[in-house]
Amino acid sequence: MEKIYKIILFDLDGTLSDPKIGITKSVQFALERMGIKEKSLDHLEPFIGPPLQQSFSDFYHFNDTQTQTAITHYRERFSDVGMYENTLYEHIPELLQKLKESGFTLVVATSKPTVFAEQILKYFNIHHHFDLIVGSNLDGTRTAKTDIIQYILQHYNNHPKQDFIMIGDRKHDIIGAHNTGIDSIGVTYGYGSLDEITTAAPTIIAESVLELRKYLLKHTSIKV
Repeated sequence: MEKIYKIILFDLDGTLSDPKIGITKSVQFALERMGIKEKSLDHLEPFIGPPLQQSFSDFYHFNDTQTQTAITHYRERFSDVGMYENTLYEHIPELLQKLKESGFTLVVATSKPTVFAEQILKYFNIHHHFDLIVGSNLDGTRTAKTDIIQYILQHYNNHPKQDFIMIGDRKHDIIGAHNTGIDSIGVTYGYGSLDEITTAAPTIIAESVLELRKYLLKHTSIKV
């Protein structure tokens, strides 16, 4: 039976935009404030996608107090310049416009604090395509992708789960979709490796924005 989606959830970092410079330089800045010199921005790429609380703990073994201090330093730089050291992936604006014209409801589902996500989407002038923008809270709550997706499902509680699909470049996006019972697309043009995405077992894998567009427009009841 052909699946017809109505509400598309997009991750932000590594899915809509390439935030490498802004995120890695802000992490580098925070680590330096914590007494750690990290010269390679490439080494900090794993910070793109997962919640900062998890990454500072996993990669630098910070305790809760150290992690919160590091996040404060990170946000100091990120809110000033880091969020603008960012570029949209090619064909994203056209994709979003076409999806809206085709009748989809578009939502951002990101572990980034909602306030930063809103500013970034406005900076790129794509905010008007989205009916809802859901991220984490500045106090460190609602950072898990499962919690974020569940919040969105509750917001649209008049829709069955088969109406939804989650799109993201990291395993956290796919796991969140699995945990909440919705379909997912793992994209490989972002920061999750093909092995990471494959292991997470999304509904399908898309290797490019154009491939993503082709799949999504095929699964709509609107004639395009």
